Amino acid sequence: MPVVDAPTDSILYALASHGVTRRRFLEFCAATTAILSLPQSYAPRIAQALEDKKKPTVVWLEFQDCAGNTESFLRAVAPSVGEIVLDVLAVEYHETIMAAAGFQAEAAKDAAVAEGGHIVVVEGSVPTGANGVYCTIGGKTAVQILQEVTAGAAAVITVGTCSSYGGLPAASPNPTGAVGVPALVSGVPVINLPGCPMNVDNMVATIVHFLTFGALPAVDGVGRPLFAYGERIHDHCERRAHFDAGQFAQ
Repeated sequence: MPVVDAPTDSILYALASHGVTRRRFLEFCAATTAILSLPQSYAPRIAQALEDKKKPTVVWLEFQDCAGNTESFLRAVAPSVGEIVLDVLAVEYHETIMAAAGFQAEAAKDAAVAEGGHIVVVEGSVPTGANGVYCTIGGKTAVQILQEVTAGAAAVITVGTCSSYGGLPAASPNPTGAVGVPALVSGVPVINLPGCPMNVDNMVATIVHFLTFGALPAVDGVGRPLFAYGERIHDHCERRAHFDAGQFAQ
């Protein structure tokens, strides 16, 4: 493993243990700076934050979901540095990928929550109908779990359209009373990364921004980060002129 001058519990040290060189690390910092729409002068600040900061504790909850956001990441065939960053986060609870189950899994979640200051990632909408019985884990409803886990969290990141706004489960007639996470969480910063699935690079950039500046990125009127959702792809398409002129293939 390359020798690095960084704390053993830092992200930089973890990256080095995965064979990531200093050069690749700095390239990642520069790319993340660009994704966040920040001046390149911020790249050294991001690099410093990742060198010094402890790996953030993450509790990943899944409710009414297809695990598409998780699968999108796990099925990557050529992991980037950004994906490795996700891999070395201190993910203390994630039903799909953790080895523990039952009481052991619940104990890991409870221990992470007890420390506080963790990042909560939520995948899937939350059923509120019939007192929440449509989704129960360990004898608790999704609503109860969400409120318990987010109570002492530093930030909440919703991944995918379902957790952001309700998605497919919330479609009419919505028999389970499915809603997005923001409708149930208060007192904690929440940011939405909608999509089916969400873009992994946007998630990495959001976490890096939080570690660097101690706050989530600026958001639009529906809670999405402006750096990723501030502009429409359609407006910058090289074929936009043909669209405006009404020139369509027949």
